[in-house]
Amino acid sequence: MIDPDAVLDARSARHILRRTGFGAPRNEVSSFTGLTRGQAADRLLAFPNTIIRPGGSSFRESHNRWVKSMVKSKAPLQQKLVLFWHDHFAVGYNKVGSVTNMAGYVALLHRHAKGNFRTLLKAMNRNAAMLEFLDTARNEKSQPNENYARELLELFTLGVHDLSAAGLENYRQADVVQIARAFTGWGYEYNSGLSYFEEGRHDYVEEYDGSPNFDRGPKVIFETVGGFGPAGRSFVVAGEGAGEIDAVIDILLEHLDSDGHNTTARRIARRLCEYFAHPEPTLAFVDEVISDSEFDSTWNCSALLRSLLVHDDFYATAAGPPYQSSSRKSVRWPIDYAVSTLRLLKMRPVGGSAQIRGGSYLSMVDHLDAMGQLLMEPPSVFGWDWETGWISSATLLARCTFARDVVASRYGSTRFRPEALIDMTLTVPGDIVDAVLDVLGVSDQIEAGERQVLIDYLSDDGARESLDLAKYEARQIKLTGLFALVLQSPAYQLQ
Repeated sequence: MIDPDAVLDARSARHILRRTGFGAPRNEVSSFTGLTRGQAADRLLAFPNTIIRPGGSSFRESHNRWVKSMVKSKAPLQQKLVLFWHDHFAVGYNKVGSVTNMAGYVALLHRHAKGNFRTLLKAMNRNAAMLEFLDTARNEKSQPNENYARELLELFTLGVHDLSAAGLENYRQADVVQIARAFTGWGYEYNSGLSYFEEGRHDYVEEYDGSPNFDRGPKVIFETVGGFGPAGRSFVVAGEGAGEIDAVIDILLEHLDSDGHNTTARRIARRLCEYFAHPEPTLAFVDEVISDSEFDSTWNCSALLRSLLVHDDFYATAAGPPYQSSSRKSVRWPIDYAVSTLRLLKMRPVGGSAQIRGGSYLSMVDHLDAMGQLLMEPPSVFGWDWETGWISSATLLARCTFARDVVASRYGSTRFRPEALIDMTLTVPGDIVDAVLDVLGVSDQIEAGERQVLIDYLSDDGARESLDLAKYEARQIKLTGLFALVLQSPAYQLQ
């Protein structure tokens, strides 16, 4: 149910801040508590578009610049949206081979993060990194390359299968072939990243160069699917040439599924619900946020996200312990885990290498690689595997290593400073545990038994009734260890 007037309590405030940003700092929880859902969503979505273009002389430098910009960002929701679109329009440096063009791709995601999906999609058609990654730059009229056309349908818009009718496909191979023709003739300048259209490389209907596979008939798509009727839809009604790629997008965004709903709107809304709310959202949830936001006609991503953030299903995952078998939580992405930790602890990576100066002294690129998520290097065009795909024995150990290194940092202005986070005059173990849980935003997510384990750690199983945090052992060993334990806890991995 859409309920923009429901008032946020502290638990709900923590939830919306965790899901739309990086952690839930206490001061922000206080400022959001008492707002209505609608007011909270409007405040979060009011960020100005800050364009981040993480260039550099190498992939590592570019990667670390992007991470550092997230740590200090004043618009964490923009960063979370950029990460979503990065996964949705997955592009990897290993094939693109240009830091400059990857930086331009990241800048494009920032520019359109909360804007119009139609506009973003059309801009992505012409982006240098995408032109290279999915081979549009090698799409020739004599031998069209179908890579971009296929992923445009399968991943970026329709999806393979109808969401309501099992086994019913949203497009045919013939549609892939025809759409590939629209993208012939496009390329880009390697140094500037500017795209261009070359008429001599474009597939025009009336041309024929003698090759056996060149004559592919009229440029018509969706003759048997999408609600267009048996005649389908031509994408050259306004003439052939550079405009065909925009015409294809306009037709795609009219495609209807077996329920008569807009196919792309349902798929994009569903993925956003999965990302911000919880895995496996119901179709009713998806359809309600589309209807409320009119996303299927306006393609306004901000309106869609606002409807999502005021829906009961979004707040259903805020429930804390005790958990039920039906409790739906999401595993934090590695970048979310790392950036949230640094922001909550008021720390920043050091230097051009974005190093954490404690423990193993690794840079952020190495920490995140070990956790399973290198930015600008997704494993495939499908992006990353979410949820349990983030967790293995190796990647969970890497998260624990990161937590250990962060709290072990003792040098420079970005060192770990617990005295800046909690009241150092606290002496009762239970009070100290509660203070640390509050700092890390999981006080409402820890079960009583887990809290007692942390108290037992601080008190040496009850042998100590109090701690003096001014003393070295209590501060540098016990308190530091407590922060690490919470950062490594299951509650902190989930949201």
